Amino acid sequence: MLAVMAVFATTSVADDIAVTVYNSNLGVISETRTLTFEEGENQLAFRDVPSSIDPNSVRFELVDGSGEVAILEQNYAFDLVNSSKIYDKYIDKRIELIDEDGEIYAGTLLAYGGGTVTLQSTDGPLKIVQMGDIREVNFPELPEGLVTRPTLFWRYVSDISGDRDTRVGYQTTNMSWSAEYVGLLDENDENLDLSGWAAINNTSGKTYKDATLKLIAGDISRARPEPQFRGGRADVMVVPSIAKGFDQKAFFEYHMYTLPRKATVADKEIKQISLFEPARTTVEKVYLYEPGRNATQVKVAVKFVNSEETGLGMPLPAGRVRLFKADTDGSMILLGEDRIDHTPRDEELSLTVGYAFDIMAEETTVNRARISKSVEDVDFEVELRNRKDEAVTVTVEKDLWGYWEITDADFEWTKKDANTITFDVSIPAEETVTVRYTVRFTNR
Repeated sequence: MLAVMAVFATTSVADDIAVTVYNSNLGVISETRTLTFEEGENQLAFRDVPSSIDPNSVRFELVDGSGEVAILEQNYAFDLVNSSKIYDKYIDKRIELIDEDGEIYAGTLLAYGGGTVTLQSTDGPLKIVQMGDIREVNFPELPEGLVTRPTLFWRYVSDISGDRDTRVGYQTTNMSWSAEYVGLLDENDENLDLSGWAAINNTSGKTYKDATLKLIAGDISRARPEPQFRGGRADVMVVPSIAKGFDQKAFFEYHMYTLPRKATVADKEIKQISLFEPARTTVEKVYLYEPGRNATQVKVAVKFVNSEETGLGMPLPAGRVRLFKADTDGSMILLGEDRIDHTPRDEELSLTVGYAFDIMAEETTVNRARISKSVEDVDFEVELRNRKDEAVTVTVEKDLWGYWEITDADFEWTKKDANTITFDVSIPAEETVTVRYTVRFTNR
C-alpha cells in the first residue's frame, strides 16, 4: 500500500451508476461520484468497488472539465481484514488479552494457533494463554495493509481543491446474464406461447443500487481467458411480468437490451426481468430417429421460424427454453428443456422436447458383401414401430462415412449433406414399417 502523504480522502456512494452485463462473465460499470481533491500531490481512497474488479480497466475523468486532476499511481487493496490476518500482522508486536474474570494478559505476540496464544510478557515470563478463557483481545490499531473492503488507492496531482463530480468506469468479472424462456404448447401441439426472461447473476462482490441496466447479447472477443464464474447459492429476485421489459436495438454487431427504469442488482442475487411481451407462434411437432446417437429411441422436437409471419420475428438471445403443456385440470406439465444459441429473426429453431414413449425404432446391419478390394456393399434395415392410436411421420437420419452411394432403397431418401441421408417415413397407427436400403462404400 502507498505510504501515507496526507489523511486519505474517502469517496461517497455513487450519485449515478450504469451497469452493462455481457453473456461472457463480464460487467462494465460507469459511476458518477462527487470526490474531494486537495491541490498538489495527495492520495485518495476510492472505496465501494466490487471484489472482482479488474483494476487494469479503471477509467477516470472530471465531469465538468474545470481544472485538472491526473492519477499518478493506483494500488488495488483487496487483503480484507479478519482475525487470522490481524494476528499475522501482530507477530512480534504488543497485544492485550482479557479473560472472563477481567484478568489482563499483555505482551509481545510470538505465536498463535491450536486454541492458544503465546506471549512474551512485559515482566519476563513466557505465557501460553488458552483462548477458550479469553473474552476480549485488544490490538492498538488496524494493521497497515489490511482493509475492511476492496479499495482503490490513488496517488494524484491536482491544480484544484474542493469537491468535483467525476466519472469512473471499470470492468468486473463474476457478472453474467442469460435468457430464460418459457413456452406453453396448446392442446393440439400447433401453437406455442413464448415468454422470455433475462436472468442476471451477480457475485462480483458489490451491490449496484438504482442502476441504469443494459444487457449485451452476443459473443465479444476477449484478449485473454478470464477466471471461472463463481457459482454457489444465490437468492432469486423476480420482477413481475406486468412491468415493462427491456427496450431492444441492434448495437454494432450485437443486440442491446436497455431497461427503461432504474434497477438494483444486488450481490449474490439472480435477478429476473421480462425480456419481451409473451408472443404466440405456430409450430410443427416432428419425430427424429438418429441410430448413430440413440439406437432405440425416437426424438420429439418442435420446429418454428422466428419470423413476424409466424408471430415472433425478434432477436432471441442464447438461453434455456422450458416447454410446458396444460393438463385438462389446468395444471402445467413440464415436457422438456433445451438450449438455443443467439438466434436472429427469420431463422428456424428446433427445440428438443424428449423421446417418444409410444414410438420405438431399431437399426440392423443385415449383410455385408465385398465387391472388390476397395468396394463393399452394406444392407441396412430400420424397423419403426408406432404404438400410438394415430399415424405419425418419423424422419430417419443416418450418418454415413467415407465415399458412399445408395444403390438400392425401398423409400425415397434425401441427401442432407456429404455424410448424412434422411428418410421421411409415414407409419399408420398401431403399425410397423421397415426401411431397407443398401450403401456402397468405396475406399480410395
